[in-house]
This record gives sequence, structure tokens and C-alpha cells, in this order.
Amino acid sequence: MGNRKSRSRTARQPTVGADIVQALKNAVAYAKGDKVGAVEHIVRVPERMDVRAVRAKLGMSQHRFAARFGVSISTVRNWEQGRRRPEGPARVLLTIIDREPEAVERALAG
Repeated sequence: MGNRKSRSRTARQPTVGADIVQALKNAVAYAKGDKVGAVEHIVRVPERMDVRAVRAKLGMSQHRFAARFGVSISTVRNWEQGRRRPEGPARVLLTIIDREPEAVERALAG
């Protein structure tokens, strides 16, 4: 029993709880305007989307595309015929559908 090595309390590794507490403190500081040390990710969303090209790339009809990705058929038609343009979140969704359709399908499955 005399051969046991004990860990020094001063050389402890941070615990998961301590990491979470620190992350929450950082989040509160960031929310209050303290941007020091913060990492911001800038997302670039295309201004225009060619919905017909995205759909054609996947080889889907308008009906199948609409049903697969949770968009109304009339919305898909309006986008493709130029009567409306996809805005904000719709452009984000369409960009992901264009680049990673399987990811969207996995996320929406259930």
C-alpha cells in the first residue's frame, strides 16, 4: 500500500463540468458585448438559387422534390417560374440540398 502514487490536486486536468461552466461564462460575456477571444463563423449564402438546376441535378420531379424536402409544390413552381425568389432560410436549405442532399434527408427522416 505504501507504493501508491497520489495525484497532486494542483496538477488536475479540467473536468467536463469546469469546461461547461467556462463555456457558459464565455457565452454570457459574448452576449454582453465582450468579443475578446470569440470565434465568429461567417456563413455565405448565395443571393440567387437556380432551383430548377438543383432539382434537375437530383433527377427529381417538382412533386418529388417538394415532398422530399418539405416544401410546397406551389412554392417550388413559383421559384422555378421566377414569380418568387427563395429568401434567407430557404436559400440556406436549397444550398444544403444542392451540396449535401443526404444530410437534409437524414435530418428530416423520422
